[in-house]
Amino acid sequence: MNPAVASLIALLLAIALSMTTRINVGIVSIVFAWIVGTYLGHLPVETVVRGFPSSLFLTLMGMSLLFAAADVNGTLENLAHRAVGLTRGNAALLPVMFFVIPCLISAVGPGAISAVALVAPLAMAISLRAGVPYFLTALMVANGANAGNLSPVSAVGIIANSKMAQAGLGGHSGKVMFANMAASALVAAAAYLALGGHRLGRTREDVPGAGATDKAKADSGTPDDRRWRPGQRLTVVVLAAWIASVLAFGLNPGLAGLAAAAVIVGAGAAAEPASIAKVPWGVILMVCGVGTLIAVLEATGGMQLFTALLARMATPRTVDGVIAFVTGGISIYSSTSGVVLPAFLPAVPGLVQRLGGGDPLAVALSINVGSSLVDVSPLSTLGALCLAAVPDPRAAQPLFRKLLLWGIAMALVGAVICQLFAAGLASL
Repeated sequence: MNPAVASLIALLLAIALSMTTRINVGIVSIVFAWIVGTYLGHLPVETVVRGFPSSLFLTLMGMSLLFAAADVNGTLENLAHRAVGLTRGNAALLPVMFFVIPCLISAVGPGAISAVALVAPLAMAISLRAGVPYFLTALMVANGANAGNLSPVSAVGIIANSKMAQAGLGGHSGKVMFANMAASALVAAAAYLALGGHRLGRTREDVPGAGATDKAKADSGTPDDRRWRPGQRLTVVVLAAWIASVLAFGLNPGLAGLAAAAVIVGAGAAAEPASIAKVPWGVILMVCGVGTLIAVLEATGGMQLFTALLARMATPRTVDGVIAFVTGGISIYSSTSGVVLPAFLPAVPGLVQRLGGGDPLAVALSINVGSSLVDVSPLSTLGALCLAAVPDPRAAQPLFRKLLLWGIAMALVGAVICQLFAAGLASL
């Protein structure tokens, strides 16, 4: 079989497996890269191995370890509780806080999955007491996490920017972040108004987040879990220093993250085994594994076939909307950061060249936005985490249907947004 055809089939099969099975597609992708690259493409094994994105692996590992340590010692949860307390019982502000908190957490490093995993249980418990609809809460948490997901220092933002840089589209991290944040904020604002968030009154309790459990602790004389412990204070300082070092001084976020994690763990502020165990190794393997297969795809000529396939679906005038719709449809069932971004962003220059027109940056922004907006689907990780956090089992099934319909609708909404605005933003 022609190596280019074989490598393209391997990529499409990997995408299909990511949508239909629970197997980590990173493992499958590395196996495909080895078999296709070595035995069909006649590439040396060393060439296939060099396709593994070691720099990206180191960056993701360092950042993930830092925020795993901050999660293990309760620093992130403490920050989230204190932020929610700022609403002072105003239920109409709760959905806004449910958007802002995961947005900030996601933007400073951990990414959307970690932000939703941290905030969703807290948000759903507060919603039950405050009378905020679960559906609205889920949409605000997921879209908030997505809004910050492509910041220059977030794990997923680094994936998107690094893949764009490999495609010759580097140096646009600000536009990448703004496009994704603006689209997510627009969708969240529409949900807030459509679902009556602005009509909510006072909560049934004066202090959001202070439930029966907290009251029982207070009655029994148990110390307040929200007090800052010395290790948490150190963690906040180290996190602030890490953000400043990356943004102001341009340090490598992965290496700086490893150094920051070493300070936290070395000072005894977080347990090392628990921190290492909390690193999302499966996601990192997925991203790097697909990246390895993409490297083989490029080496065998399969990337040209892939871009030709995409080019048949669009014209220079419709490519932004079409590519957003296609990546959104795939992302409903598959991983945005682990599969869609590594697979589609490298194909952008060839796609535009094949079409004979279009703005490569606008196409890349459309891929980012289109694949992200649908992640509220319960078939994606963010939607599933929100669904799992619902305290009332009877509400889970209706919420599943609503989130699924919303996620599917977002594939079309994302396409319209990108078709209207992506080219204009890219030209700024």
